[in-house]
Amino acid sequence: MNFPSKLIENAVEELAKLPGIGRKTALRLALHLLKEESEESYSLANALVKMRTEVKHCKECHNISDTEICDICANPLRDKAVLCVVSDIRDVIAIENTAQYKGLYHVLGGVISPIEGIGPSDLHIDSLLERLPKSEVREILLAISPTMEGDTTAFYLTRKLREFDLRITTIARGVPVGGELEYTDEVTLGRSIVERTAYGKV
Repeated sequence: MNFPSKLIENAVEELAKLPGIGRKTALRLALHLLKEESEESYSLANALVKMRTEVKHCKECHNISDTEICDICANPLRDKAVLCVVSDIRDVIAIENTAQYKGLYHVLGGVISPIEGIGPSDLHIDSLLERLPKSEVREILLAISPTMEGDTTAFYLTRKLREFDLRITTIARGVPVGGELEYTDEVTLGRSIVERTAYGKV
C-alpha cells in the first residue's frame, strides 16, 4: 500500500495495531480524521491520552475506575454478601449490562494458562484471598468462561477457597436463548440436560 504522506503512513500503522482494525480500515479512519474539523481529532487524541494516563484500577476489585475505589465497590446499595469473580474487565461490563447482578466483583486479570506462561501468581488471586476475611462476603460466584483455561482457574480457586466458610457457585451453562439444539455442541447440550431445571411452576 503506497501512501502520499509519511505522516499518514505512520498514523495508519499505529491504527492498524488496534484489535480488529486492518490496514484498509486504518486508512479510512486516518483519512476521516484528516478531513474532519481539527477540534474533533484533538478531542479524540486528548481523550485517549487522558484515558491512558488517568484511568486507575480499583484497589479493592481491580476493575477500571476514575478513582482509587470504583463506583461499584463504593456503592452502599450493592450486595456485599456476594462476590463475583471474573477473569477480565470486559466480563464486568457484560454482567453489568444484564442489570441482573447486584453484588461486588473481583477481577483476576486473566486465567491460568501454562501454554502462555500465566500461572496463579500472575493473577489477582492473592488479593482475593486477603480481601475475604475483612469482608462481608458469604458467596463466591465464579463467572469465568468455560474454556479449558477457565475451568482450570475455577478449579484452582475452588481449592483455595475451601479454607473459608463460603458458598461457592458458578454461572449456569446450557443452550443459549434462540439457539437450535442440532447446532449446539455435545458438551453444552450434555450439561444442559444434567443441570435441567423445572419448567414453569410445575
